[in-house]
Amino acid sequence: MAGPTHPLINPRQLGTILQSARKAQRLTQATLAERVGMSQSRISYLEKHAAEINVGQLMRIFTALGLELTIGTREQGPAATTPDEDW
Repeated sequence: MAGPTHPLINPRQLGTILQSARKAQRLTQATLAERVGMSQSRISYLEKHAAEINVGQLMRIFTALGLELTIGTREQGPAATTPDEDW
């Protein structure tokens, strides 16, 4: 059974989703870091600055958290108003 989906429009949402998924599994940053071969401080940084995550790091974290990445066409909605809000 598929879980909920979370559309991503800006990097801040990605950081929030990663942190929420980690906490939902009751994993500490240190435990997740060990599972993906990163430091705890790197996990903390990426949760706060998700715009700086690279695809390899993202996929390792997704795998460790049992998440998947699905890409689709964005539905029409309000346009981002500042560069920080959009990719």
